[in-house]
Amino acid sequence: MIAYLARVLVRSVVTLFAIVSVTFIATRLSGNPIDTFLGEGLTTEGREELIRYFQLDRTLWEQYLAFLRGVLSGEFGLSFVDRRPVTQVVAERLWPSGQLLLCAVALTIAVSIPLGVLGAIFRKSWIGSAVMTVAFAGYAVPSFILAILMILTFSYWLNWLPVVGNATPLHYIMPTIAMSGVLVAALTRFTRNAMLDVLGQDFIRTARAKGLSEARVVLRHGLGNAGVTVISVIGLQIAGLAAAGSVVVETIFSWPGIGQLLVTSAITRDYPVLQFGVIAVAVAVVAINALTDIAYALADPRIRLARS
Repeated sequence: MIAYLARVLVRSVVTLFAIVSVTFIATRLSGNPIDTFLGEGLTTEGREELIRYFQLDRTLWEQYLAFLRGVLSGEFGLSFVDRRPVTQVVAERLWPSGQLLLCAVALTIAVSIPLGVLGAIFRKSWIGSAVMTVAFAGYAVPSFILAILMILTFSYWLNWLPVVGNATPLHYIMPTIAMSGVLVAALTRFTRNAMLDVLGQDFIRTARAKGLSEARVVLRHGLGNAGVTVISVIGLQIAGLAAAGSVVVETIFSWPGIGQLLVTSAITRDYPVLQFGVIAVAVAVVAINALTDIAYALADPRIRLARS
């Protein structure tokens, strides 16, 4: 098990190093940020002074080494636009993004696991068909389409829900649903398939032969064993939400989180903020994937023995 944990750690570190390097190269391909956020009114002397101040006059290799030193020391410099430490700018956006992600994950688990169990138990009835219809509809409707439809329906036509910001609990409803839509579809489908696989096993028939109630058979023996697969799917889907889902949804709803900050920083070429924001999201995604692998290995002894 120790060897497996070491491999997970090494793989995570290598992945983060690759992301850090690609992020640096990608941000430098868009051109000089000084001209973007200061415009044509800047004098030549002022422009050169700012370029020296932000160390943009150095070679690309020197900038890359300085960037790596900053990453290792936790010093990411100042924002080109706000003139504040990058860590401070990003830290202000972490909690709103975390709140939205937690709400989306909680809604997903509360909806998809019961739907998946029902879809497996009543797979030959209209209930099972309805569950699969919901799952396929979730796959077919991207989060940004769902967000736009909800804004038109519940904000523009019915005037029930606010759209911009996160000031009240009502502001959380549409972004949470938009973020969890695809995740509900995926987890419902995987839960149903995992339950169908488990419910066909011999130990389930043995449990029923012993006279156990159907609810106990399904929930304790069925869902308990299918949970190993469900755990891995939840981890992977949460990582996907943290990486991509938040960017789309936060931009549409003007949610003051990391996703919106990344989009704004990319438009203004605010390299330090964009780099640190991408790295922060990458660390969260890699950490979630690593914890999912470890939890999956701990939950299934066969995997633990095979990978140790």
